[in-house]
Amino acid sequence: MWKLARDWLPPRHAAAAAVLFTINPYHLVIVYYRSDFAELLASALFPLLVWGSHRVIRDGWRGVPALAAVFAGIWLSNAPAAVIAAYSLALLLGVGCLLRRSLQPALAGAAAAAGGLGLAAFYVLPAAWEQRWVQIKEALAPSLRPEQNFLFAQSIDPEFVLFNLKVSSIAAGVMLITSLAAIFAARRRREYPDLWWMMAALGGASIFFMSRVSLALWRFLPELRYLQFPWRWLVPLGMVFAFFVAAAVVESRRKWVWWLVLLIVIGGSGAAIVRDAWWDTEDVSDLTEAIASGQGYEGTDEYAPLGCNHYLLPNGGPSSGDEPGPPNPRIARLDPLSGKIVPANGIRLHAERWSAEHKVFMEESPNVGMLAIRLINYPAWEVRMDGQDTRTNSLPKTAEMIIPVPAGNHRVEITFRRTWDRTAGWFISGISVILLLAFGVLGRKHPSHGSLPGARSVFPNGTSIHPPA
Repeated sequence: MWKLARDWLPPRHAAAAAVLFTINPYHLVIVYYRSDFAELLASALFPLLVWGSHRVIRDGWRGVPALAAVFAGIWLSNAPAAVIAAYSLALLLGVGCLLRRSLQPALAGAAAAAGGLGLAAFYVLPAAWEQRWVQIKEALAPSLRPEQNFLFAQSIDPEFVLFNLKVSSIAAGVMLITSLAAIFAARRRREYPDLWWMMAALGGASIFFMSRVSLALWRFLPELRYLQFPWRWLVPLGMVFAFFVAAAVVESRRKWVWWLVLLIVIGGSGAAIVRDAWWDTEDVSDLTEAIASGQGYEGTDEYAPLGCNHYLLPNGGPSSGDEPGPPNPRIARLDPLSGKIVPANGIRLHAERWSAEHKVFMEESPNVGMLAIRLINYPAWEVRMDGQDTRTNSLPKTAEMIIPVPAGNHRVEITFRRTWDRTAGWFISGISVILLLAFGVLGRKHPSHGSLPGARSVFPNGTSIHPPA
């Protein structure tokens, strides 16, 4: 945020913008209410998205590598924030095209977005392709849909209403202060016309998407519904809030009034959030114990494989009724009569290796049987028995892996193999790195001459010159 603001504001006010951005109320909500630190990291990169967009608008193709790197960083931080970043980038470039009366910002920006997705392809491509493996639509359960999460939404769940009211109140306060600050900062918009309009458009879009009047767009714009919560648009709005407030203070003759109001608003809301936050301190110790015991942790609906109801998965070692768990809680057997998972009595098992993506064990059984592995059967699992590929089945309702085994001694190896999408993603990322590095080197060797109309030059000492109107 400081890097974005320092080119347009005096040093003290650029630092103030950075501080305001850091402690803006929505960041406090993320930390103390939601603990969504991935979104917090993506939010920290958002000012660089605006900075990179402005650089592309001003310098054209020379700004592509920097904007691509920032766009990739947001994608690698948090997918919902990345969707917001994609639509924000399109809006910022659209504003740039209108201001320059040229399509060059859109073309260079599209190249930067493609480069950013290319850099992050080792994650983005598998994440997109492998959605068909899982129940991704469960992410849009009734209480998680945008329709139920607009500002000041109502529900029959009192806890839901209370949380929405808290976030909505904070959003309303940020909107009000940002709007007032934008009006005061508008007096100086000739000094930074591009950035002022870019910030104003992004702030207006953020407010629009948090209100119910935008419902039609939430239903039809690609991937937008998977944000779940419209108030996530407070991520870009928090940046706009910080910049406009810092710019308004520069214009104000009574700066102390602004600082006093901000101290009261942010300090008061911060104190209320911290005081109201819940601290489930036992969660960490419970989770550690569950992992150490082999029980594991509860998954989420949207990432369970097709045909799996993860609520029906066993909480401890596989067992039947009141029977104690088997000696090896990782492997049991399927009873052909009852269809239930029971202890692997009569089967000798020895695990040689049992890591997250590679599992090897020896099995000895006098009869043909079906081994039930404590493992959900995703398509990427590859099972080899005595060096030969083996076909697996999935248990109905839970999709636990079932391996048919003949009588005798056998060595079973289970590996989470590298699928084509993961390999292709890494290949695309590697090519993107090479192309963007080459692009950056060529851009330095052949710098553009002069700046586009309306650009502002800033000297190291903070002195700036402006082109004539």
